[in-house]
Amino acid sequence: MIYTVTFNPALDYVISVDHFTPGKINRTVSENMICGGKGINVSALLANLGYESTALGFVAGFTGAEIEKRAKELGFASDFIHVKKGMSRINVKMKSDEETEINGMGPDIQQEDVDALFEKLDGLKEGDVLVLSGSIPSMISHHIYEEIMKRLEDRGVRMVVDAEKDLLLDVLPLKPFLIKPNNHELEAIFNVKLNGLADVEKYAREILAKGAQNVIISMAGDGALLVTPEAAY
Repeated sequence: MIYTVTFNPALDYVISVDHFTPGKINRTVSENMICGGKGINVSALLANLGYESTALGFVAGFTGAEIEKRAKELGFASDFIHVKKGMSRINVKMKSDEETEINGMGPDIQQEDVDALFEKLDGLKEGDVLVLSGSIPSMISHHIYEEIMKRLEDRGVRMVVDAEKDLLLDVLPLKPFLIKPNNHELEAIFNVKLNGLADVEKYAREILAKGAQNVIISMAGDGALLVTPEAAY
């Protein structure tokens, strides 16, 4: 089974406003509400490809209930921890002459909630895949990716990590099966400017040398490069 973890899922309220003017009443010309969060996006894509997965993470309040409802509609299972305080966040993404985003805080996650997540993860077994992706809420330890990977070490669970600089670098000694930085994050990790696929592969191989088993570098409209110990694709 494939499991995804989204620590701070959201409802993304995506709106369009013609010529947004601060301090005035502005009316939308289009609006849409979708589930947000990298792990949720992974589960949704897997469902579209015909693969089962279970989404884990934290939800709270009426927005959390809506996230669970929409996950089911998108075709994947969820087993979220229900946090007692606060509510799952709503992120407003406004498209106008300039694009503006306002991201909510999310629920007040307590240690007991984190412990409940750990208990669910303890049920993973050899051959399962765990996808850890996205940012970490401020009330959770910044080292939680490492804590999870150490907890599941030697269990035969394949770990996939999609995170930004420090979160990613910290887990490399634990030899994740796959990591997925984008080209800009790769530049930030090595403080370089990438010029072409040869550079992308060169620095991806440096990440392999630091512990990752496989690396996918996403490059927006330019596609992606998969680098393994044997070859690049």
